[in-house]
Amino acid sequence: MSLYDSFAELPLRLESYELERLEQAVSSGFTRVTTVIHLRGAGEEGVGEDVTYDAKQHPPPVDLPLAAEHTLDSYSRALEPHGFSDHRRWGFESAALDLALRQAGRSLADAVGREPRPVRFVVSKRFETIDVLRRLLDRYPGTRFKLDPTSDWSDDLVAELAALAGVDTVDLKGAYHGTSVDQPPDPPLYERVARGFPEAWIEDPALTAETEPVLEPYRDRITWDAPIHSVADVESLPFAPRTLNVKPSRFGTLRELFGFYDHCAEHGIGLYGGGQFELGPGRGQVQYLASLFCPGAPNDVAPSGYNAIEPADGLAVSPLEPNPAPAGFRWL
Repeated sequence: MSLYDSFAELPLRLESYELERLEQAVSSGFTRVTTVIHLRGAGEEGVGEDVTYDAKQHPPPVDLPLAAEHTLDSYSRALEPHGFSDHRRWGFESAALDLALRQAGRSLADAVGREPRPVRFVVSKRFETIDVLRRLLDRYPGTRFKLDPTSDWSDDLVAELAALAGVDTVDLKGAYHGTSVDQPPDPPLYERVARGFPEAWIEDPALTAETEPVLEPYRDRITWDAPIHSVADVESLPFAPRTLNVKPSRFGTLRELFGFYDHCAEHGIGLYGGGQFELGPGRGQVQYLASLFCPGAPNDVAPSGYNAIEPADGLAVSPLEPNPAPAGFRWL
């Protein structure tokens, strides 16, 4: 049985829904806005989070005709005519998964037959000066990082970073176009970080005639994030990956996400989890999934407090102990 089939026919009674806007200034220099989706029925509530990045697109529609007796699969089909983006679709589908499981009195771990395990995580940081990382390490010694190299990184800075911090992933942002985080192909930068962080995954390089020869010796460390929304995207990669970043909200539907988990297991592709600056229950949900499918990997699912401009004291440290609710799809 596929992972999706293990819960697709769960009954779902949906009577109403409510939207809750969340907002927070985060460390990468913008104000993050998300919407928590509360689905209600049979005396239970299911939650999900719409992580659409454009603040102007929040909140989602408030008058969708969703109230009915569904299964999770039929509910998913009922969302199709609304033409949601993947991020929005994930918010409504993850809320439905939570609600259906709670109505059934079952946990996601029980439904898919997996045991939650401690989640290793990294902290994803953009920074103007290395002092940002030093301050974080002073408060949370042993923190490991996912960093976004840029063309102004010198050999000296790379060496300083390598000596200061545990860097598990370098995200080259080569798959982004027309965004505030674009990083054009840069062969000298690629060579610098590949050599300077010899154990780090190299995420989302732009493969060009100039960069491919530079990256050839490091091909077994190349991984992908932004291009991956489906199994078809994995199959169309230029070469078979050893591992991939799995961001659940990129997949939109439960069918696509859990089909991806099945595909990667069948083909021996490792995974590490990723988040999308979730501000509410969505963060716990990506941590929950990481605990089931890739607990020991460098998961980019740190508690959301690490994304604050100045992280607070008392944040949980890696690894996160499993903390799933007895029923539903949520992390307590």
